[in-house]
Parts: sequence; structure tokens; C-alpha cells
Amino acid sequence: MLFIEMIGSQGTPSPPANQMNDFIPNDGGNFLMDRSPPGQQPAADPRKTVATFVALAFLFSSVFWYLTVKTPPVAGNAALLWRYTTALMWCPATAAVITRLLYQRNLKGFGIRPGKPIWLAAGVLIPVAAGLFMFGTGWLTGIAPFDPDSAAAILSVSFLPAFLVAIAFECFAAAGEEFGWRGLLVPELARFIGFTRLALLSGAIWTAWHIPLILFGTYHGTGSVLYSLAVFVPSVMGAGLVIAWLRIISGSIWVAVLFHGFWNFFIQQIYPAMTEMTDAGEMMLGEFGWFAAVFYVGLALVFWHLRDRLPKLPAEGV
Repeated sequence: MLFIEMIGSQGTPSPPANQMNDFIPNDGGNFLMDRSPPGQQPAADPRKTVATFVALAFLFSSVFWYLTVKTPPVAGNAALLWRYTTALMWCPATAAVITRLLYQRNLKGFGIRPGKPIWLAAGVLIPVAAGLFMFGTGWLTGIAPFDPDSAAAILSVSFLPAFLVAIAFECFAAAGEEFGWRGLLVPELARFIGFTRLALLSGAIWTAWHIPLILFGTYHGTGSVLYSLAVFVPSVMGAGLVIAWLRIISGSIWVAVLFHGFWNFFIQQIYPAMTEMTDAGEMMLGEFGWFAAVFYVGLALVFWHLRDRLPKLPAEGV
């Protein structure tokens, strides 16, 4: 889940019947709340749509992978790297818009309605609680002690304007990814595969998109790159399943945007700033710590178990 970090060195009620109609494939591929009027041209082959989107997303991203890897991560380049990483995060959205226009001739299907407040709240609270559980465990066990002075500054009223600006930017940057991964990829996959394969495939594509910067850039944790990959892959795969579940049940892309933005901000900035990091803490905490991998795999299993609460996908019949 990208990634300010790399510059400074991601019982449930059953859905109502009318929401299930949003998955019926008769609207040019526009599922999950953005339905087109009847009588539009038949939907494009979703396999072709997915392949085109993924190819464009990786093609556009390759430019900024290269620029980021070739730019030394020193203080003088911070602003430049910030621009590169922000542009990189908006490559999936750019690819998604082009793909929608190419095959649908419109921008329906991203899920831009806000949806129910309960799911928007879940998009905020789950990543914040996950990070607190992770870092709180480090604080309580002494693996990474709590820093009360830094915490007092962060929790002060004077920090609120900076907090609001920072979280707004994180959500803006996250939207660039989410309009691609969960705005186009998840709904299109839902047209020809079921939830389990949809979650695994979309999570694998999302994970693969991060790999170049882990292997060749500075987007990794302490220790070996292999360790970073070993903990990052299951973490993002697990988070991908959870976000896909929330995107489908809410019908709203903003749930995914909030989840991604709040995760990035709290896990990369807020909680680390309140922590006195140790070697053991570095291996345990953050995006490249073993705790995130264990937590998100466990959480993914919970949401996978609740997959029957989701509305019926087009691939599963009407």
C-alpha cells in the first residue's frame, strides 16, 4: 500500500434486494451502484476489459517506477519523489478512465455514490483499529515502547489542522489507486468469476504492482528484501480481500479510498511517530512487519467466511 514511507526514509447484515440488482450484467458492465439507462450497447467482454486495464496501468506506472528508482532518496529530492509517487498512484485511475471510455464510452461503474454511512465508517475504523492493535501490542510488550511526548504533540488540538490536511492528501493519493483496483478491476472481475477468485486475483495484481519498487527502489522494510516480500505479499493479499468485500457490499468506491488512505496515514506516520522503534519493533511493525501479515491474513479469513453476506455477483447467476 503506497506510500509516503518510501519518501521519508494500505454480524454483518445481508444486503437489500435492490442492491443485488446492481450486479445484473445488463448495463454495459456498470455494477455496484452506477447503473446506466436501459438500452445501451451490450457490455464488452470483461476479460478484455480487465486485460486492457492491467496492461495500461502497468505501462503508465513503469514510467514512474523508473523515475522513482533512478532518483536518489536524499533530502534534496524529497519534493521530486513526492510528485513521482503521487503520479504513480494515479496511474491505475488513469488506466481505468481510459479503459472505461474505450469499451463503454462513458465513466459509469466506478461506484461514486457514497453508500451507507456504516460502510464508510468501516473504511475508516478497520485500518485505524488494525494499526492500533499492531502498535499497541508493541507498546504493551515493550518490543517498541510508547513515546508519550510525541503522542501528546500528535493528540494536541494544535496538530488538528495538519492532521486534516495530511489525511485529505492521503485519501486523494489512495483514490488514484482505488479507482483502478476497486473501481474498475473488482467490478469487471465480478462479471466472470466468483468472489474467492476475484479477491485473490485482484489482490495478486495489486501486490504485483508494488513489486518493482520493493525490488529496485526504497519501498521496503529493514532487513533483507526477501523478508520484506515475505511479509508484504500476504499482508496486501489479505487487505485486498477485505477491501474487495467492503467495495462489493457497500457499492461505493469511497469505502476503499478511506480504508487505503487511513491505513497509509496511520501505519506510516501517526503510529510510528508515537513509537520508540527498536530492531525487534522494525521487524514486527508497519507495512513490512510480520504483524501486518498475520493480522490481515486472519482478517481476510473472517471476511471470506462472510462471503455469503455479499450480493450475488453476475458470474454467479442472477
